[in-house]
Amino acid sequence: MLIAALRSTGARLPKLEWRQWSASIVLAAVFALNLLAGITILGIGTPADRAGAKVPTSLPAALRDQVPPAPEPLKFREIAPEDAVSINAAVPVSTLPNPAARPFRLNVATEADRIRATECLTSAIYYEAATEPVDGQRAVAQVVLNRVRHPAYPNSVCGVVFQGSERATGCQFTFTCDGALARTPHPVLWQRARKIAEAALAGSVFKPVGWSTHYHTNWVVPYWSSSLVKAAIVGTHIFYRWTGGWGTGPAFRTGYAGAEPSIAKMKHLTSVPPTPEELQEALAATAATAVDGAPLPAPLAELLQRPVVRRFEAAKAEGVAALVTEQAKASGSAVSPSYRWALTGDSSTSKEAPLGKKTDSKKPEPSPAKPAEPKELEGVRKVAGSDGATIP
Repeated sequence: MLIAALRSTGARLPKLEWRQWSASIVLAAVFALNLLAGITILGIGTPADRAGAKVPTSLPAALRDQVPPAPEPLKFREIAPEDAVSINAAVPVSTLPNPAARPFRLNVATEADRIRATECLTSAIYYEAATEPVDGQRAVAQVVLNRVRHPAYPNSVCGVVFQGSERATGCQFTFTCDGALARTPHPVLWQRARKIAEAALAGSVFKPVGWSTHYHTNWVVPYWSSSLVKAAIVGTHIFYRWTGGWGTGPAFRTGYAGAEPSIAKMKHLTSVPPTPEELQEALAATAATAVDGAPLPAPLAELLQRPVVRRFEAAKAEGVAALVTEQAKASGSAVSPSYRWALTGDSSTSKEAPLGKKTDSKKPEPSPAKPAEPKELEGVRKVAGSDGATIP
């Protein structure tokens, strides 16, 4: 129609040779491809296309053309705890093969990265399973390290633990977004969790959960539980893995990043010393607002306190008896009054007293306790896991 209209006006159209037509077609094709590429870059392409870029080339051919599954949001069905227990019990554990995961090796670029990885994994073990038996804590550690090697998740330990923690319903581990990190950990339980984290990062594998990437407590029912394979039950936690190829060993081939991000929510728990840049910024902030006799500004106070991993907090009275009994069994003798004072701050049973307070000189001095026979790893109780591994 356009050509006919031009001819009706008397306009003469140039005659193009076949070479000119070929060049025009090529230019049009290039323009169309650039247009499509621009649309994809702007994010208008399908989510499947964008997610597919995360698939490592080391995956089996059957998985390279597929999109990795997306991590689910933190949502639970509104069900009473006793009903949740019944619902979970009605779903049997899968009878399909459940091979053990491969050992994880922490190859980091710096010592600070090693400390961050250890403390992020320790925090997951502690806040998710501090009251669980050793096997329950090892199972949580295994899930974290399984995720590090799966293309659906970040490829660093801290990245996995704190994924989505900036959103109330986006976090993958509840303690990262429900305020639990504000509670100071119990030193004994934290050290136990740290031992388990160090062993897992050094290659210790908890075989019963296999390649599980999900878990939840027995008294809740997440929306995603019915779409995954129920792989194992350890303590009060139920463990799941992806269905199909994404839940098998060949899918867990994403390489470890070798570096760990600095997590703001972990600053009060970390023993990583401040960098020169962080210290310089804190000193600059201090100089701008310093007043003689005034308390340290928050930035500098925080940096100066960061090398101190834990502060002392007196144990609650109801927990002291259990700790004293456990210590007495481990050492083979009664605990000293000083041990009770260290736990509670109560000097009523000790000759010693806190600084600035006088002791009652009329009280009879307790007879010295007979020293216990020296033992290997005195004061450390070893607990055997289900696969024979021993964790202090």
